Amino acid sequence: MTDKAIGVSDDKDLWVSWDDYNRAVVGLARMVHDSGWQFDQVLCLARGGLRPGDIFSRIFDVPLAILSTSSYREDAGKTQGSLDIAKHITMTKGSLGGRVLLLDDLVDSGVTLQRVQGHLKENFPAVTEVRSAVIWCKACSAVRPDYHFQFLSTNPWIHQPFEEYDSLRPHQLAAWLKKGEVG
Repeated sequence: MTDKAIGVSDDKDLWVSWDDYNRAVVGLARMVHDSGWQFDQVLCLARGGLRPGDIFSRIFDVPLAILSTSSYREDAGKTQGSLDIAKHITMTKGSLGGRVLLLDDLVDSGVTLQRVQGHLKENFPAVTEVRSAVIWCKACSAVRPDYHFQFLSTNPWIHQPFEEYDSLRPHQLAAWLKKGEVG
């Protein structure tokens, strides 16, 4: 897999390479660790929080729980629609409880973060404390997470490295694999 920049970052667009992405996730983990707050479980919001959730679960050696949410489905994932929150949380054993770190890739409007925190209070009484962490916090957000790696004052669209898979279809896989080969 190559690590290439697709565009040039400016006030309207933030282009993130795989290396930048991985450094940001680890940087966010360090911020949470340096705060001294200890949590019992990571609850990541799918899809954007899946990769950071997996990494945090491994670094902090705590169970990973997954809650699916979706609001960016239209206009190739660039237009925010109504927010859907899954009814159930997926985890390997036990149930959500104790101190929970709610993890996502970014906070944009703040609607998802706010609604999920309300969902947890209403449906998971065993949860004693929730703190939130995101890689990117946009200035336009009505809600501020407890931890964020980068504050984006100009509210750019974030182009994450895995977005190339959004337009890749199964019949294109052979050609996609071939493009990375050295001839």
